[in-house]
Amino acid sequence: MTAENLKMKGSLIILSFFAVGVLLGLFRWIPESWQNPQFSFAVLCALMFTVGLSIGNDPNSIKQFKSLNPRIIFLPIMTIAGTWAGVALASVFLKSLSLNDCLAVGSGFGYYSLSSILITQYKGVELGTIALLANIFREILTLLFAPLMVKYFGKFAPISAGGATTMDTTFPIIIRSSGKEYAIISIYHGFVMDFSVPFLVTLWCGV
Repeated sequence: MTAENLKMKGSLIILSFFAVGVLLGLFRWIPESWQNPQFSFAVLCALMFTVGLSIGNDPNSIKQFKSLNPRIIFLPIMTIAGTWAGVALASVFLKSLSLNDCLAVGSGFGYYSLSSILITQYKGVELGTIALLANIFREILTLLFAPLMVKYFGKFAPISAGGATTMDTTFPIIIRSSGKEYAIISIYHGFVMDFSVPFLVTLWCGV
């Protein structure tokens, strides 16, 4: 089995766990204690700890990170610009939605829980639902196609595609596909994108 096939298999496994989690939550087949946000936070902390441990045990990861171009600090800006450009193009074919509405939806950058709530408050339930689905699809597509993104577009591609999710849900598949040396970049990118979502969504909703 080739390396690409192994990465794709890993993507499918991660996506399968996500799907199982959705079903368990939908049908309430999980303990009440697991539904506490603190439990999710604890799992995320454990994930970050294990990734940090693996990076620390591999001195080559630090060397490879130091060799990256300092301009990588602008990666979140390029993610925002690319997302807006794609959304603007899509808005041409979405006659029922204004450009500002489409840009508000796109500015969720995969952060579906927060962006959908904000858009629902400003624009109503219909656009809020569209935002929820659009940002969920962005996350799922990143989980599923990260190895192919790396193969055809480079190792930064799944990080940009993941948007605000690159420091949590899509983080494992990004590390598996792009390499452990991209872990710090992925966390930095996700943090900046997370921080930008409430401001940019509110901006486009208010225009």
